[in-house]
Amino acid sequence: MTTGSSYVRAALGSLPGRARGAALPDGAATRQAVVVDREHLAAYDRVCGFRLGDVLPATYPHVLAFPLAMRLMTTPGFPLPLVGLVHVANRITVRRPVGAASPLDLAVRTVDLRDHPRGRQFDLVASASVDGVPVWESVSTYLRITRPSPGTTTPPPVADASFPSNAVWRVPAGVGGAYAAVSGDRNPIHTSALGARLFGFPRPIAHGMWTKARALAALEGRLPEAYTVEVAFKQPVPLPARVRFQAAREGDGWRFALTSRRPHLTGSVTVG
Repeated sequence: MTTGSSYVRAALGSLPGRARGAALPDGAATRQAVVVDREHLAAYDRVCGFRLGDVLPATYPHVLAFPLAMRLMTTPGFPLPLVGLVHVANRITVRRPVGAASPLDLAVRTVDLRDHPRGRQFDLVASASVDGVPVWESVSTYLRITRPSPGTTTPPPVADASFPSNAVWRVPAGVGGAYAAVSGDRNPIHTSALGARLFGFPRPIAHGMWTKARALAALEGRLPEAYTVEVAFKQPVPLPARVRFQAAREGDGWRFALTSRRPHLTGSVTVG
C-alpha cells in the first residue's frame, strides 16, 4: 500500500461512525534488510540541504520507516484518526554513523497513549538495526487536538540575541511538494492550497521533519558521530516563507531555533 492510498484510507476512517479502539496496536510493524536507493538518498539530500554522500543524514531513516508508521496509524480500530494529527515533537538518537551500503532492519511501534491538556497524544517509536545492532532510533510525538487552547498566549519572539550565529532562509513554495516526493508524506496540508484551507491554514505549510532536516543540514560537519537531536515543532512554516535560523554551541552540542514573527522550531543536539 502506498502512502498516498494510506491518506485516502485515513480520510475514509475519519468519517463519523467509524469504530475506534481504546488502545494502541500491540506489536511492531517491521521490514527487514532495507537497502538504500542512492538516487533517492541524493534527491533527499538536495531537498533538505545536505551534502551528497554515502553516510545517512540523521533524519533519513525516518522516511524509510514512514510507510510502516502509516500502516500502524491506519490500522482499523486505531484509537485516533490520522487526519488531523499534529506532529509536536521528535527525538532522534544516532548511535553511530550509518553508511548507505548497510541494509537496515526497521521496526515501528506506537506507545503511551495519554491525555494532554488539548486532547490526546501518543509516541511513535521507530528503530533501525544493522546486523542485529541498534544504530538509530526516533520518537515522534503526535497530538490529536479535541479541546481549545488555554486563554494564555505567547508573545511573538524576535531574534534571540544570545545566539551568535544566524542566517535568513527563503523557503520556496515548492518545498512541500518536493519533500512529499522524497519522504512519501503526501498529507495535503503540505501540497495543496485547498487541503491546507480545509485544516485552517491559509496556504500549504512545510513538513515539520523538513524543517528539522534543514536545521541539521546547516550544522553538517559540526556534529559528533553519536548524538541525540531533539526538536519541538511550534508554529507551522507557511509556504513560501522567509525564516531565521539561529544556532549556538552548548557544551559539546548545540541548541538551535527557526523563527520568523513567531517560533517554528526549537531544538538541541547532545552528545551520546
